[in-house]
Amino acid sequence: MPFGPASILGVESFSQECEAPRELVPGDDDQSKEEIVRAVYRQVLGNAYVMESERQVVAESQFKLGEISVRELVRRIAKSDLYSTRFFDSCARYRYIELAFRHLLGRAPADFEEMRGHAERLDTSGYEADIDSFLNSDEYQNTFGEWTVPYQRGWKTESCTTLQEFTWSFQLLRGNSSSSLKGNLAGIRSRLGGAAYQNRPLPVVAPSSQDSQGWSFRPAANLTDPVTRIGVLAGETGKVYRVEVTGYRANNVRPTSRYRKSNRVYFVPFNKLSEQYQLIHREGGKIASITPLS
Repeated sequence: MPFGPASILGVESFSQECEAPRELVPGDDDQSKEEIVRAVYRQVLGNAYVMESERQVVAESQFKLGEISVRELVRRIAKSDLYSTRFFDSCARYRYIELAFRHLLGRAPADFEEMRGHAERLDTSGYEADIDSFLNSDEYQNTFGEWTVPYQRGWKTESCTTLQEFTWSFQLLRGNSSSSLKGNLAGIRSRLGGAAYQNRPLPVVAPSSQDSQGWSFRPAANLTDPVTRIGVLAGETGKVYRVEVTGYRANNVRPTSRYRKSNRVYFVPFNKLSEQYQLIHREGGKIASITPLS
């Protein structure tokens, strides 16, 4: 296993996909097309197992014959009964929305307003229109285009606009040994829970942490629970976070890192987290963990 921020956080397989995404190129043979089909199933269905009888044979044939693009294959699978019965009909609404962001855009929702927009679209236009809103978006086109299989990218700091979105990504990701359906005690419940309604970041803890819950899922605290304040700089939520940063390196803006050591630890109040996140990213650092102090 490679050493670095991706392996520390347990997302090294997603790192490889980001560096070398699967793309259909002119002249690809049938074997390459079959590999792309399987990659689409793996991404859109969140690594869930697909039986041969469940495969979308017509859509696959159209893709292999060159009648539809990779994006249209993604659309057909996302609109199929195979997807809707697993992730829409059987899940709570906001759990489905979380998964749609992960499966179709490769990231977590940016904030609750973005999630609520999809909830309102479901009410007014229905399930298929909501799927179209992901695949017809400028973000999808600019990131994946017509011929690239979507991949997980939300764990990379340069793919996120805020610390909140970065930390939410780790609530929706686990290693390749599990799927969106299995491998998590949360079941079909929302992974973001109360954090989504409150628009607040969540802890990011490496899988090797002694914390038994790890970074994969933290049950959301009741919104009526009293807030514990720590110090005068704790901010509105009363939390101070320990941010561990690794792999400081030179980037395109600053030719030489201003840090002599590759690892640093910051203690940051809640209301300063986003500011610190942006500073770390500008300096070329990689966040290894974010944990609240209690």
